[in-house]
Amino acid sequence: MVMHMTFTVAVAGASGYAGGEMLRLLLAHPEARIGALTAHSNAGTRLGEHAPHLRSLADRVLDRTDVDALAGHDVVVLALPHGASGAVAAELAARGDTAVVVDLGADHRLVDPVAWKEFYGTPHAGTWPYGLPELLTAGETVASGQRQHLTGATRIAVPGCNVTAVTLGLQPGVAAGLIDAVDVVAVLANGYSGAGRSLKTHLLAAEGLGAAQPYAVGGSHRHIPEIAQNLRAAGAADVTLSFTPTLVPMARGILATATARLVDGADPAAVRAAWEHTYADEPFVHLLPEGQWPTTASTLGANTALVQVAVDARAGRVVTVTAIDNLVKGTAGGALQSLNVALGLPETLGLPLDGVAP
Repeated sequence: MVMHMTFTVAVAGASGYAGGEMLRLLLAHPEARIGALTAHSNAGTRLGEHAPHLRSLADRVLDRTDVDALAGHDVVVLALPHGASGAVAAELAARGDTAVVVDLGADHRLVDPVAWKEFYGTPHAGTWPYGLPELLTAGETVASGQRQHLTGATRIAVPGCNVTAVTLGLQPGVAAGLIDAVDVVAVLANGYSGAGRSLKTHLLAAEGLGAAQPYAVGGSHRHIPEIAQNLRAAGAADVTLSFTPTLVPMARGILATATARLVDGADPAAVRAAWEHTYADEPFVHLLPEGQWPTTASTLGANTALVQVAVDARAGRVVTVTAIDNLVKGTAGGALQSLNVALGLPETLGLPLDGVAP
């Protein structure tokens, strides 16, 4: 029998894009009750100054982010910059607080502390259960897989948004032994909200409108070791990834084109069947009909990932295209989906399946 419960949620970093999106989804969740809302530089201001679309919370005053404000809730969501959530989570634990802590940042995603140090440059805060219920794990069934690690979890590390898109696109082929993960190339079109809310010259409308801007080129993006970690979890012996994200003039969305070499001797006809098998029963990951390609507009505001796969016979490569809303399935929606699993609630509870169009 599925347990239903009412739970209180505190959100740290509520004035940012990820925190605001978490609040939008929580407001539609029938079991969630919004508790403390905290911020750093915006503490003392009203939420409506930063997220005027959240009308029901517009008059709430943001507290300062500290454990005194966050403690005593059933769930604490940390929508904080990388490197900040580890200390807050540790302080909550030291006080004996029993909240389920959900980290939207990167602090607890990576298993390898050496990879963390290389890409983030600070001490590793530890590894938490990984908040991607659809993640394939070698030797486990598609249905259980990562979900069994999330059930009853009191700590959840939410994946990076780019990581979610590339992982969902490629992992069926890795798990089926159809693609060679030593030669993976991913090129992504990213909405500007993925760059955060801080004021930077290259993020101004005058700089971004009408322009496409690559960033973190040449193997420097921090999501690279996380994608490799997920592909190894799906069964890859080794992973070599060329990863190039590009900011394009849209507020939300990721369109990830990821390709990998078809394994010698693999049957190209088996490719689509592998993706169909993997996602046949997934509520939020949809393999589109042949000939229909994902668009970011189709995922706007929804917790869906739209996937298509094809074989480029001349190049000997499998091509996948995946579209998600970076703030929903890529961040807050994936977090709430994982939280539902952890609390024993229906996985789809309170999560939008349908996008906003046009």
